[in-house]
This record gives sequence, C-alpha cells and structure tokens, in this order.
Amino acid sequence: MKKIYKYLLASFMVIGFASCTDDFENINTNPHGITEESLRQMNNNVGNEFGPMFLNVFNVTPAWNYQLQQGLMGDVFSGYMTAPTPFAGNVNNQTYALVDGWNGFPWSDAYGNVMPQALNVKNAVDLSGDPNGAKFVHLANIIKVTAMHRVADIYGPIRYTKFNDFATTGEYDPQDVAYQAFFNDLGEAINALEAFEGEGQFMPFDMSNLAGDIALWRQFANSLRLRLAIRISKVNPTLAKTQGELSLANNAGLMESSDMVINTGFPHPITVISGSWGDIRMGAEMESILTGYNDDRIETYFNPSEDESLAGNYKGIRMGIDISAKSEYGDHASIGSVIDGETLTWMTAAEVHFLKAEAALRGWSGAGNAKTNYEAGVTASFTQHGIGGVTEYLADNVSIPADFVDALNSNNDIAYASDVKIAYNDAGTNEEQLEQIITQKWIAMFPDGQEAWSEFRRTGYPRIFPVVVNNSGGDIDTNIQVRRINFVEGEVNTNGDNVSTAVSYLSGPDHGGTRLWWDTGGPNF
Repeated sequence: MKKIYKYLLASFMVIGFASCTDDFENINTNPHGITEESLRQMNNNVGNEFGPMFLNVFNVTPAWNYQLQQGLMGDVFSGYMTAPTPFAGNVNNQTYALVDGWNGFPWSDAYGNVMPQALNVKNAVDLSGDPNGAKFVHLANIIKVTAMHRVADIYGPIRYTKFNDFATTGEYDPQDVAYQAFFNDLGEAINALEAFEGEGQFMPFDMSNLAGDIALWRQFANSLRLRLAIRISKVNPTLAKTQGELSLANNAGLMESSDMVINTGFPHPITVISGSWGDIRMGAEMESILTGYNDDRIETYFNPSEDESLAGNYKGIRMGIDISAKSEYGDHASIGSVIDGETLTWMTAAEVHFLKAEAALRGWSGAGNAKTNYEAGVTASFTQHGIGGVTEYLADNVSIPADFVDALNSNNDIAYASDVKIAYNDAGTNEEQLEQIITQKWIAMFPDGQEAWSEFRRTGYPRIFPVVVNNSGGDIDTNIQVRRINFVEGEVNTNGDNVSTAVSYLSGPDHGGTRLWWDTGGPNF
C-alpha cells in the first residue's frame, strides 16, 4: 500500500459497522419472508453464505484489507516478513506502537463475513426442516472454527458461544471456553458428516481443492482439531491429549498427503503488497535460517534483492529498526513465486506431520515416531514447492542459522541465538527436539504468518529477533515481544460493558504485552 492512511477512515467505518451492538438484532434474527418455494431451493440459499466465509478466513480483496488483517500483524511479528515502509513516521506495529485503525480488521472480517454467515446457514437449515441440511451447518462450523481460532489467537477472549442469541450476542467467552467450543463444533462435524460421505450437494459451493468431498472435509476438520490440541498442550495438557488422541484415532484420517487450498478467484494479496506497492520484504529471521541451512526453498519463497550492491543475494530486514524512507530497504528480497496464482493455503500436509511429531514427543497415543514424522514434514514441504534434494538436506548435521548482518546499519546486526541443526537428533532433550520440529514447521508454513506467530508465542521457537526501536511506551517488553492485540475501538465504543468483562478474562491489561491463555511463558515440558 503506497499510502496506508487514505484507508484509515474507511477502516474505522468498517470496524464500527461490523462490531456495533446496534446491529445485533439484524444479525441474530431468523430470515424473514422465506416462502415454501424458496425453502425448496435451500441448497442455493445456504450455499450463497459460504462465499464470504471462504474469502474472509484470510481476506483476499482488496489487498490493503489483507495487509491490515494479517500482513502488518502476524506476517511481521512471526519473522517471516518486514515492511520497508516507515508508516506513520516509523511509529506503528513494527515498532510496537500498535495502531488501532489497522488492528481491528481481523475482528471486522470475522464478525462481518464469517460469524453472521454461519448463523444464516443454521437458521436456513432450521427453517427448512430438512435433516439433510445438517451437513451444511457442520461444514459452515468447520470454516467458522478455522477463522475464529485465528481471531482468538490475536485478541484472546472473543464472542463465540453466545453469538447466536440476540440477548447474549455481545458477550465474550474467555479463550479457554472458546477453545472448548471449537473442539465441540469440530467433533460434532467430524462425527455427523460421516453419514453424508459420497454426497455431492456441497460441490457447487466449495471454493477449496476438496471439491465438495465430505470425506476430505472430515479429514481437514480432524487435522484442524489436532492443530488446536497442540496449541493448548502447555496450558491444559489433559484436554490437549484427549482431543489430540481423538484426532489421531479417528477414522476421518489426517491431511497427510495433500494441502487445504482455497481457489479465491483473486490474485494473492501479497503479490500486490510486495510487487505493486513494494510494502513487504523478506524478514531477517528468514534470511538467517534459510541461508544458514542452504535451504533451496528460499528460491520459491523470495526473489533475489534488486539492490545492485547486494549482488543478487537474498537479503532480509530486521523488524523494528530505525527506517526513515522506503527507499533505504525497498530493494531487498521481495516475496517469490509461492504467492503466484489465485489460491491461498489454509493448511499444509507438512504442518500435519509436524503436529504428529510434537504429539509423539509428548507421548500421545497413535502419534507414531517423532523423527519419522519430522522427516515426513520436511519432505512434504519440499514436495509442495517442487524442491529436490530432501534426502541430503535431512542428513545435514552441520548447518546452523546464520547471524544477521544488516546491509545498511551495523547497529541492527544480531547473532542467531541457537545452533539448531537440520538432521533430527532423537537423542536430544525434548526441548532440543521441539526446537527442531518448530523451526522446520515455521519454514514450512510460510507465508501464513499468523500461525507462525502463534507457534512462536507458544513455544519460543524459532528465535525471533527483538526490535531495536520500541515505541510501546513500556506496554510491550522488548525481549518478551508482542503477545496479542488489544480489543478493537469499535467494540470498546459500542459494546463497552462486555469488553470490560472480556478484559477481566485476561492475565493482565488490555495491551500487546499481555499473554494469551495458552501462552503460558513457562517451559515447554
């Protein structure tokens, strides 16, 4: 985005509209004027609600919306990317001066285009009285959980279990309550959809590569359940193990040989943000890890730097440094062919293998062997991106992440704080093995910075560099780094009492330095 501020007024308006409690009755009242004839066309009525849901787990258009939903949050906080643009005089998210006008978009996208649509599906099915319509409710709930766990992992407490009732729709759930509801919705969907396997009614409305195959949707939901089980493994190991083992044993299977990809019909928004606007570049951590490992995925993830002085090297930018103009770092490595086309990935087979690797490390039944799963995850990632040489890569027990050297200012240089290697060390401590698993998982999930940021907050891996410039006013500790985003202004202004209650569910003040429920800050084992 060349001038991000021309969108800020629109941002406030969108957030206010999506969050305003004055609109709760419209959102939560059953549809009116539905005739018997239209009920016979329920599939189309219901199907029309899925498009907005598919396009707003990640908002794909306009590109500036994605940039505010994810690009200037998870994508940069994770170490994946850094903006060379000093927005607002370099007083912005990257220097921990969290910008309310930016940070409400994950909320407004979810509450404007996911939660109401899922409710509309439920209402239409309830009105129809057709028991076969239940499959649409369960499919909508799978997408809803996909979207809403990401929202919860940004803010903490969210409006979820009480959203469908007008009297309570403005009330928040503590994050642990929301997660239990996620597990409930996924479990019900996985079990109930088995009866609908082989039916093709969802095919016309499915924007994913699953092409309406209910068996594959069960598999995706089961894989998502495993992701969420691992997410809470430190804060509630008993529930995590229970839910994880349900996934590992379920006849739905896991998504181990294919990725979950959405065919959006729009260019990936990062192609605009990186290519047309020049507003995002390789992160310093990506440079350190990929170049240190001599990892050929770098050629797919990034383009060589255009700055002639960098001699075609892949050069990243450290987040939270002193930047006065885009021209300083604008010719560093841009985002590569991984974002070509009109698709967007929700989950990869590689991630599932890494989830199983950690589950095995934690002793969960049915997870298999940690090393075997780790190597399968790396292999799946190489296969996904058409990269050869994985056998040699997995045997490398020498290469380590490189120290970062800033191309322009040595004050930004920093040593990588670990000598974590590629070849799996199954004789290492659980902590050492986990660092290997999460580091490779982090590489494989690119460019989904939201998931990468969540995993960094949960585990401390990989080693994300602290900012040099911290404009948080003391709210965010430089070394602990940003942990969450504060509640959005539209909610504070229109749903203030419930926001106050939601703040009481947090472990500290409503700012970016307060940890989420699953972000314990304690040891991983």
